[in-house]
Amino acid sequence: MENAPKPQRVPSSFQDSGGVKDPKTELRRDEEMRSFDSETRLETKAVCSQSKLKGLELTTPLVPSISVATTFSISKVDEVVECLRDGYIYSRNANHSCESAAHAINTLEGGVGTLVFSCGMGAITTTLLTLLKTGDHVIAPDPVYSGTYALMKSMLPNYGIEVTFVKACDIEGYKNAIKPNTKIFYGETPCNPCLGVLDLKAFADAARTVPSAISIVDSTFGSPYLQRPLELGVDISIQSCTKYIGGHSDILAGSMSTRDEEILFGVGEFLKQTGCCLSPFDAFLLLRGVRTLPLRMEKHSHNGLKIAQYLEQHPKISKVYYPGLPSHPQHEVAKKQMSAFGGMVVFEVADGLQGAKTLVDSVKLITLAVSLGSVESLIEHPATMTHGPELMTSEDRQKGGISDGLVRLSVGIENADDLIRDLEQALAKV
Repeated sequence: MENAPKPQRVPSSFQDSGGVKDPKTELRRDEEMRSFDSETRLETKAVCSQSKLKGLELTTPLVPSISVATTFSISKVDEVVECLRDGYIYSRNANHSCESAAHAINTLEGGVGTLVFSCGMGAITTTLLTLLKTGDHVIAPDPVYSGTYALMKSMLPNYGIEVTFVKACDIEGYKNAIKPNTKIFYGETPCNPCLGVLDLKAFADAARTVPSAISIVDSTFGSPYLQRPLELGVDISIQSCTKYIGGHSDILAGSMSTRDEEILFGVGEFLKQTGCCLSPFDAFLLLRGVRTLPLRMEKHSHNGLKIAQYLEQHPKISKVYYPGLPSHPQHEVAKKQMSAFGGMVVFEVADGLQGAKTLVDSVKLITLAVSLGSVESLIEHPATMTHGPELMTSEDRQKGGISDGLVRLSVGIENADDLIRDLEQALAKV
């Protein structure tokens, strides 16, 4: 029906004394200093993108300064509303350090705007709590990042929110799980830890069959350099910027980018109230990470493919999961929507639990540690570490395909042959 009201996607919960705020008039706008044409490549945008800093008309610092002020002076009390929208008044609401990092990430993501958070889980939790209310239904993948799994399995039901888990990357599974109250289609690609690849366009199309539903994808393993969910129709792209975008194991940060102004405004308002904002110091480091992201992702991807090929032919490895290998079940999907395949390599040690433990305990150049996406190579055993008993039961892991012999390797930017020699000597002990 032509005159049917538009389905409500963002709860109208942000009110002032004058009523519900209007995103069209209240949304903060960033202006890009550069003039990028349609042919400007992502690696150029990553280095050059810069938002125009307010109040600096004559000159602009090449590197935005760290804005440590918690509060900002105001010339006149009648200018408070204008400062809230176009300037700064209190750093929890906005400061130019965080806005500079958010603007650079958004330039790569291709959205109407990006928000930055204190960590990846801050981005995920704030976004979901903004968009959901009691009685809503979420469809999510299994396996999924363990922090997300714990949030959806244990916390959201406490607020009367229903969650259905489906096999990761199974579009028909999402379609079959739709209910009248479905509000969120949540995806992850490549998924953590088994590296399933979600067909982003098919996922977005499935979500659009439910008029009020919103599609969200955690794109951390790909980064906005290798894949751009928003361009394929997904409503929201989430990044744990702690990982590839930061890239140096020295910050915690997260981001939420969207192609919908109403969502951007709603999540931004909720962020102000929850207070899980990014610190200016971490925003400074995050922006620096954006500048080298293309170079690092190319090296991560080169090394990742070379090591995956090595492991696939090793007699002590029974299975390798890497989107760049023809043996990967979603290899064709990955080729279609990724410019390269990243640095995450997951594999099964033939000897199972003990073999996997021996391997990760025996590496010398590679570091045994959780997290991923940094310049150094990190290895971990999901069944006892990132997806261990503190977060998931053994039954939950088995349902998600996380076996006891599974090993997750975040390949860094070292020399690939050196990393292979390290894996060779460790595998000799298995």
